[in-house]
Amino acid sequence: MTNLLDELGIPYVIGGSMASIIHGMLRTTMDVDIVADIQPEQVSSFVSGLPDAFYADEQMIEQAIQRQSSFNLIHLSTMFKVDIFIPKRRPFDQQQFGRRVAEQIGPDSDEQIWVLSAEDTVLAKLDWFRLGGEVSERQWRDILGVLKTQQEALDIDYLKQWAQSLGVADLMERALEELKE
Repeated sequence: MTNLLDELGIPYVIGGSMASIIHGMLRTTMDVDIVADIQPEQVSSFVSGLPDAFYADEQMIEQAIQRQSSFNLIHLSTMFKVDIFIPKRRPFDQQQFGRRVAEQIGPDSDEQIWVLSAEDTVLAKLDWFRLGGEVSERQWRDILGVLKTQQEALDIDYLKQWAQSLGVADLMERALEELKE
């Protein structure tokens, strides 16, 4: 699917639990989250380019673009879900594309996928954690897992700056404090 996004020139970045696994600690997941800047004129090509193994609703995709929300694709034989989020127009959402990192699909492959940077994974997770009422232990574990695994390589100033902008500076400080324990 990411090959199709690349072919159509649709900027995308993988986030959510997959980005947390890449930058943090292994855990199970039942879906993949992708932020993709699909434009209305690209919807038909996107849907027709998907393998028959996927269920996609063209009208739902068009509505998601209009609302800057999300839609999903379902792999029919496995029922694996791909959630595709249309980026909002906040500076943070736009910045993620410029900071995305290329990851090789496997050791014997030249193919790559675009993944959120470790910092943007933490910030996006903090944002979702706040929006979800700050009750998801899984989200919090993902945040701490990335911070712990990547702590030597993280740009702490960047994290603090964007946490302030996103209104999650208190959560960022709490996470950083928990790392010290």
